[in-house]
Parts: sequence; structure tokens; C-alpha cells
Amino acid sequence: MIKAYAAMEAGGALEPWEYDPGPLQATEVEVEVEHCGICHSDLSMLQNEWGVASFPLVAGHEAIGTIAALGDGVSNLTLGDRVGLGWQSSYCNTCAYCMTGDHNLCPEAERTIIGRHGAFADKVRADATSVVPLPSSLDARTAGPLFCAGITVFNPLLQFNVSPGARVGVVGIGGLGHLALQFCKAWGCEVVAFTSSEAKKAEALAFGAHRTLNSRDADSISSAAGSLDLILCTVSADLDWGLYLSTLRPKGRLHFVGAVMQPLQIMVPQIMRGQLSVSSSPVGSPSTIAQMLEFAARHDIRAQTEHYSFDDINAALAHLDSGNARYRIVLSH
Repeated sequence: MIKAYAAMEAGGALEPWEYDPGPLQATEVEVEVEHCGICHSDLSMLQNEWGVASFPLVAGHEAIGTIAALGDGVSNLTLGDRVGLGWQSSYCNTCAYCMTGDHNLCPEAERTIIGRHGAFADKVRADATSVVPLPSSLDARTAGPLFCAGITVFNPLLQFNVSPGARVGVVGIGGLGHLALQFCKAWGCEVVAFTSSEAKKAEALAFGAHRTLNSRDADSISSAAGSLDLILCTVSADLDWGLYLSTLRPKGRLHFVGAVMQPLQIMVPQIMRGQLSVSSSPVGSPSTIAQMLEFAARHDIRAQTEHYSFDDINAALAHLDSGNARYRIVLSH
């Protein structure tokens, strides 16, 4: 039996719950969970904001733990390996995307907390392809957020061949943005942080920004006109996208890693004149996650975290929901 913390209904408090996961499949591993980050996507699922949750629901998709059991067909991992598990838990491993290393684009990819139980538990199961060994130099207590927030902001740097020396703007200095600043600085980029919070300006500079601009001040944003090669938008708010597009250089890119739910108000002639691009991306493939972890270890990139025990999971979720977390919350057994 797996001992977990589950919501019995949308918006309900999490409570102890046990379930039988059944026989371990040949390609699966069972991970004994040591730590698990809390992402806003966990809140969205627990509140059924996307309409895809089924209850009882065990959330949690930023897990760090050790391999406790191996399926008969698993050969790439061994018992006791410390690994991480992120947003995706399984792939078909046969489609054109999987076969070329883009597992994250697999049409059959399964999400760790959609249609299956996640890592707010003592153990979690996943396909062996989807778990990634953790470099020994990374702190297991703070590494969980790298498997969701970290890979989300790192993936575009690889996908679009962002060059060292590129000028990158990061919109929103939160759970995603504070990691984006660190990755972009270590990548060699000149980094501009867009934030509406006066309190976060000094923090943004400490995380790697070379300067900050007020994301709610049109004049402040306009001061960067024609200067950026890439904008990473980490927020879900609907902003003046035409104004942000004006900060791009020719062939620049406005890239969304935050889930903006409103239709984008963008004028085609504006992107046509400078041959601009507007794009988005999900989390990365297991191979990209491994590259990201190595890069993070090399450059001492880590999430700024606050820590709770699993027994205090409801207090931790309330703290995240308040918007006051700085900047990721991690649960530990």
C-alpha cells in the first residue's frame, strides 16, 4: 500500500489516504519519496480549475527520492539511485518524437498528477524513462523544483539555440522567473527582469538580472525598445503584448512558459515588420532534464525554497495560495 495525502473533492483539505498501486509493471520504477516541491499546477488540479481532475486526487510532481523497486524490464537504474520525477511520468517510447529524444512532445505522454497519483505520498510510481538521476552535487532538499519550474525555463534556451551574449528579458520574478534569471545569467546572457514588485527588484539583481524594469509602467518598458533578443514570460496575467513586442530586436522572440489563459492581443503587422516570433513550450524531455541538472550543478543554480513537513501539507498549500511564497515550497518526510 502507498500512504498518501489526497483531496477527496475539489478544493477540499488534503487528508491521509492509502491506495494499492497494483503490480509493478515491467517498465516502471517505484520511488521512495524524500522531498516534493509544490507547484501552482498542483493547486490548479486540487481545485479542478482545468476540469480534468478525478478524486481522490494525490498531487505532487516535483519529487526527489530513491529507487525502491524496479520492474523486470528496467536496466538503466538501480536500487538506491537518487532520482527526480517531474510533470510527465510515462511515454509511448515508440513515436517519432520519443525516438528522436523529444519525449516531452509525445502524444501519449502521461502527466504525473492527471489520471494517476503523484508524489504527495511516501512512494510514487513512474515509467523508468521519465525519472532522471540527480547529480550528487545537487542538494536533494532543494532540487525538486528543478524538475518542473527549472526545466520549464531552461528548455527554451536549448530549443531556440539562444547564444551566449543574447539579451533576454524575464517577465515575472516568481517560482519560474527567479530560476530563469539564474539560468540566463549562467548561460552568458544580458538579463533584464520585468517586475511590478518594488520588493523584488533587489532580489532580481541578486538572482542574476543586470537591470530591472517596472512591468506595469509603459514608460519603463518602452525604455527597452528594440533591445531584446528573447522575452521569457513566466506569468499567467494578460499584459500589453504589443508593448512587450516593441522591446524585441528584429528576429526576436516572445516566448511563453506561463499559462496565459486569455487570447493574446497581437497585431500581425507588428511581428511581420521585425520578423518576430511568438511561441511557447512545455517541460523538457528526460535528456534535456539531465542536461539542465548538470548545468545547474556546474553553476550552483538552485531554487530559493521554503520547507514544510508532509504533516503540514495543508498549511504549505495555503501559503502557496496566498502568493507569499519565496519562491518555491518543498515538503519533506
